[in-house]
Amino acid sequence: MIKKIYIDSDIILDLLQVRHPFHDDAFSLFAQIENGIVKGFVSPLVFSNLFYILRKDGNNKSAVDSLIRLKMLLKIVSIGEKIIELALTSSFNDFEDAIQYFTAIECKADCLITRNKKDYKNADIPVLFPDECLKLITQ
Repeated sequence: MIKKIYIDSDIILDLLQVRHPFHDDAFSLFAQIENGIVKGFVSPLVFSNLFYILRKDGNNKSAVDSLIRLKMLLKIVSIGEKIIELALTSSFNDFEDAIQYFTAIECKADCLITRNKKDYKNADIPVLFPDECLKLITQ
């Protein structure tokens, strides 16, 4: 049973930027979090990446306001030396993906939710698209 999900930046951007056709699944996933059905986790890196992208769409205040609302829904998992070491010595091609993956492992997430499953080929936890996760949550 899925109770803890780690959410990659792309899913959050689908929600905040209303990116179709992905927005509806992201919205439904966050509704599950808001209703306490599952707990959502991210790393501080996600907040940094989101701020960088969101401020380009508007201004700093609107980006910060979005992140404040997001922070009320999600748990932020610390990135420490252990995660950086694991990411640096991993077989991941993308360092950021490695950090996300090992952060998900560290917080004992049941799965990692992303639209870039190919980046997590050798994952030891399920890597799911939002719609796949929603099906498992609502079973």
